[in-house]
This record gives sequence, structure tokens and C-alpha cells, in this order.
Amino acid sequence: MAQGITTVLDKISRDYEMRKARINVASFISACDFVENAQVIANLAYVLANKDMTVCIVDFKVFYPNLYYWLSIEPNKKGEGLMRMLKNYRNDIKSVINQTSEKNVFLLSPSPYDSLESYYSFEFRHIETVINVLRENFDIVLIDVPNNPPLEFCLGAMMNCMQGFFIAAERIDVLSNMIKLLHHAGSIGISEAKFLDVIFMNSQNTAFDYAALRKSNFSVTAQLPFVKEAWESSLKGRIYLRDAQIVNKTYVKEIQKIADKFI
Repeated sequence: MAQGITTVLDKISRDYEMRKARINVASFISACDFVENAQVIANLAYVLANKDMTVCIVDFKVFYPNLYYWLSIEPNKKGEGLMRMLKNYRNDIKSVINQTSEKNVFLLSPSPYDSLESYYSFEFRHIETVINVLRENFDIVLIDVPNNPPLEFCLGAMMNCMQGFFIAAERIDVLSNMIKLLHHAGSIGISEAKFLDVIFMNSQNTAFDYAALRKSNFSVTAQLPFVKEAWESSLKGRIYLRDAQIVNKTYVKEIQKIADKFI
């Protein structure tokens, strides 16, 4: 009997550790030009939503938001969406987020009509509060983070996420760009260890030095091929994996590798 109880308790403990370790807030940061975080995030959210998870996508590119294009949503009016939540996190969550065409996928976005200077007054504590509220209300939170170290929305997201992903292309400046940002983040106490996963997109089998990444402790989570229709999705208001008549099998496989980090 005691052995049976011990076995059950061990299983509960293992399940708890798995739940605790499961990623529920992730940041995605561009490491160079010729990448589009929104493409990865939109398709990843679709896959996770079809695993019966509620997903909130957050656009922290407060100066130039674009996720509403990729999800085919009307832009928020000035002062609505993210701005309203930053000013008062006690707002009903339903009044600040947008429902997308995918049942379990929601968007928290700035308005493209907000003035740039209206975001200068927000501090890390505001960003932390917003992320914590979303964490409590959704299974998964995916944050599109601007690679702009002086901006609180960059470092604030890095500070308060469980896992970070760099999104990169096969460009010579990728490694130095990632190391530079992580050294800066580390100088203010942000763990560099949670930003060692790299997602390559628009891969074209070039002579890129992947060995140099591994020597710097980075690992390649996924390697998405260049797919013209996936790149054009925002122009058509579509999610590639859901709406394309024929999907690239390699693209599906690589997106699933990212999704497996959350499941």
C-alpha cells in the first residue's frame, strides 16, 4: 500500500514539474534583417490553438505594430488595445484584446494611430503587470519583441518571459547581433540562458556557419524554408498553415518543432 502511494506521489510530482517547466510566456526577437516574427508567431499560434490551448499574441512593436495585418484584424483606435491595458491593467481583458478568426487565438496590439511619444512613459513594472495578467488568463502568451535595447518593451519582455527565441536568417551578422543583445541584457540581470534557441527562417541552404552558433551555446530550434505563399500571407489576411491549399511539408515539420516546446 505504501509503495502504491509512493508511486502515485512520484507521478504527481513529475506531472507538477512538467507543468511548471512548460513554457507559457515566450518572446520572439529578430536577430537581423530579412525575417518576420509575425509569420512565425501567427502560424505557431494556429498550431497551438488546435491543441486546445488558448493563445494570446502580443505585439510589443509599439512604434510600428503589424501583427493585426497577419491576423486580418481591423487596427485598434487610438488609445485602445495595449495602451489602455498599460494605463489600467484592471480593465476587463475582453475589452482590450481582439478575437481573431481562429477560435482560440487572441491579439493584444497597440494602435498604429498612437503617437510614438505616448509610449515613452511606461516602465518595466507596467510591462511586467501586463504580462502577468495575460499569463493568468491564457494558456500561452507569444510576444513579438522589437530588437531595440533602449526601449523598455524590449528588455521588459525579455525579463518577464519564460523562454526567448531569436528569429534569424542566414546572414553573417546574426551571431554578433545576438551576442551583443544578450550581453546587454545580462548586464541588467536578465538570464542569457533562456535566449539560446534560434529559429531560422527563409533558409536557402547557404554556406552559413552553424558550427559557430553551437560554439557559442546557441541551438537551432527550427529551420523554416523560404515559402513565397507563407511570406505573402499578410497581404491576403491569411494564416499560411490554415489557409494554403497545399502546404510545404518541411515548413509544417519545422513549425511543429517549435510547438513541441510548449506542449
